[in-house]
Amino acid sequence: MTQSTPDLLDAAVESLGGARREGQIAMAEAVTKAMETERHLAVQAGTGTGKSLAYLIPAIRHAQATGTTVIVSTATIALQRQLVERDLPRLAEALEPHMERRPTFAIMKGRSNYLCLNKLGQGADEPEDALIDEADVSWLGRHISRVHDWANDTETGDRDDLEPGVPDMAWKQVSVTAQECLGASRCPHGEECFAELARAKVQDVDVIVTNHALLAIDALADIDILPEHDVVVIDEAHELDGRITSVATAEIAPTSLRMAAKRAGKLGADGKDERLDELTGDWETACESLPDGRWTDLGVSARGSLAGLRGGLWSLREAIVRPPEGEAANDPEKFAERQNLANHLQELHDAVVRILEVFDETDPAAQSDVVWLDRSERRGDVLTVAPLSVAGLLHERLFREQTVVLTSATLTVGGNFSAMAAAWGLPKGSWDSLDAGTPFNPRRSGILYTARHLPQPGRDGLAPETLDEIAELIMAAGGRTLGLFSSRRAAEQAAQAMRTRLPFDVLCQGDDTTGALVEKFAKNENICLFGTLTLWQGVDVPGRSCSLVLIDRIPFPRPDDPLLQARKEAADAEGRSGFMEVAATHAALLMAQGAGRLLRSVNDRGVVAVLDNRLATKRYGSFLRASMPAFWETTDPQVVRGALKRLVAQ
Repeated sequence: MTQSTPDLLDAAVESLGGARREGQIAMAEAVTKAMETERHLAVQAGTGTGKSLAYLIPAIRHAQATGTTVIVSTATIALQRQLVERDLPRLAEALEPHMERRPTFAIMKGRSNYLCLNKLGQGADEPEDALIDEADVSWLGRHISRVHDWANDTETGDRDDLEPGVPDMAWKQVSVTAQECLGASRCPHGEECFAELARAKVQDVDVIVTNHALLAIDALADIDILPEHDVVVIDEAHELDGRITSVATAEIAPTSLRMAAKRAGKLGADGKDERLDELTGDWETACESLPDGRWTDLGVSARGSLAGLRGGLWSLREAIVRPPEGEAANDPEKFAERQNLANHLQELHDAVVRILEVFDETDPAAQSDVVWLDRSERRGDVLTVAPLSVAGLLHERLFREQTVVLTSATLTVGGNFSAMAAAWGLPKGSWDSLDAGTPFNPRRSGILYTARHLPQPGRDGLAPETLDEIAELIMAAGGRTLGLFSSRRAAEQAAQAMRTRLPFDVLCQGDDTTGALVEKFAKNENICLFGTLTLWQGVDVPGRSCSLVLIDRIPFPRPDDPLLQARKEAADAEGRSGFMEVAATHAALLMAQGAGRLLRSVNDRGVVAVLDNRLATKRYGSFLRASMPAFWETTDPQVVRGALKRLVAQ
């Protein structure tokens, strides 16, 4: 008989040499109850809670008791690796004596993470970027050649097993997306396909670890990507909205259209390839007179060009989708390319249809998508369509189908779960929540300092007074500073200024890979590391190396972000506060994530310094502070410098 969750948790903690944590126990029991009662659950579990064990043990217990599989979805590769390479193997060993059989698990990645033997055999395509120069082509060729060599030795074909890795542009030449794949039954390499072999390994295991993108594809597609399951655990759930939005976004770019036409020409397209090339030229000409940014209506010129592309893409697809008699047997690789391209043309066609449908809707308030034009020197004019909200998608395709547990260190925005629940589309009355807390005492261990005396941040970079404040704080901290900036320009400006004023090394994002920079920062106590969004969410440096976290300004979304601006306007139109619902919520999540870099172990001490006086002077400041750890707060620069100096002396 399966033991209770508390008993299994006690056994695992004892075996792993851990200590009893009240928050972990409360979370494990809440997750178990959610699975048993089939009610959704949102859990905020701060750093040090041990949330992985708190959901993995109930997940394994549920899977073995019901004979089903539980899906665990994460946002980052780092957490996937931690779960599959460290947490689950150790947990399986610890739990085996207490369960009917040894727990089983596997990782499931998207098809594009695996080498495609069929594409490898065809040779590399020309890069989609039409402006790539000869030096880059040679550089790309060297990477692709190395992948070819590796293909002869690898047993997995998994991109993560290729060391060192290769750039995305090179990997695209040897892999396919799920939409581009022919399917194992039609592919000449179906029996030896790396992705298919990996998928076979995930059948009939207790826990499958995957990512939010694959979870989104499974929820939105008409076919099942993931094995049958009745429970999903979503870790790093604060990223769910963004990842689902990304998967549900489509775009039309001249380079994509021209490459598709060129590929079709090699297959014999009855001149339909040349016609698509002409229509692409017409589209580019029309775009020259069209505004960039968000589109709220569609003029005659744009509508005509898009309608032409719609017809041209479908005609080209029809021309190449049916191979000449005997081609499948006589030239299976050409047949494979034909099917692959047909899928790609279908995607492009459907994106154009979706864009046109936005403007066919007579009631602007009923529009479910947002369309905008980006001008890029590298890619040309790119037209993008994205969902105004993913709440409806998640409501229908995720929460209606299975029990979902959502967890993260930062889920309460403004002190409650309401904002995140609304963004996810959690059905009212169907979910419970728990703040499992943290074993740390933020008020005793950390200070939140708001530099109220500084000028309000402007558009012209960091003010001289702000740079002076940064230098004084870092000197008081003896280096040991993680600087989180709202833009690459601000990070580089601060790094350049501090290198001339401070006796400490100052690393800046872009100097090396992020992983290498973080490792150097962690190992050298007096170093400073400055960077942007990746560092706001991805740095785990316990100890004295990170005693000061600097935040240059409240990270509101850019006012020219077309999707977030559209979401703000939609909330305003319905009588809600678009600023609070979209901009302030966006900033609050990032502020919580950034401030969370400070206390990573029970012995950590330090300061989060926000150099934006609006945190103290604006009404929304209290909303943002309620989303951050409950540090002791001050606006006195002398108090905070004194505290930092005492930390150095300890």
